Amino acid sequence: MATITKRDLVERICGDGPAGRRVEVKKVLQQFLDLVIDELGKGNRLEFRDFGVFEVKERAARTAQNPKTLQRVLVPAKRTVKFKAGREMRIRMEGGEAGEGGEGGEGGGGRVGGGNRPDPPNGVLVETKTRRAGAAV
Repeated sequence: MATITKRDLVERICGDGPAGRRVEVKKVLQQFLDLVIDELGKGNRLEFRDFGVFEVKERAARTAQNPKTLQRVLVPAKRTVKFKAGREMRIRMEGGEAGEGGEGGEGGGGRVGGGNRPDPPNGVLVETKTRRAGAAV
């Protein structure tokens, strides 16, 4: 597994283009990253369709324990960034190609079985019961 840097991305975007183009691509990429950081710093949610969503989450203060000394330590509240992969990214990470994955819009919405069910035989709708996690039977 390789580590890809910003410089590597600029090289891939530019290919064999002129050196002046590399400078422009680097500026645009850096401006994009700065804007992402600024918006997350303001607490805004960034959504890139099919790629994913960046959100700022608040972590509550908590008490932790130093494993070496067993001393209790107060960990202050902090803000952290959460990323949730979008549909196209999930498909590609599973080894599929973009554009696959069936119908159903934005993902399965948490439905059991997803949105890739075959049509019912003879056009007859069949009701089924689904069990939610933690539900009583």
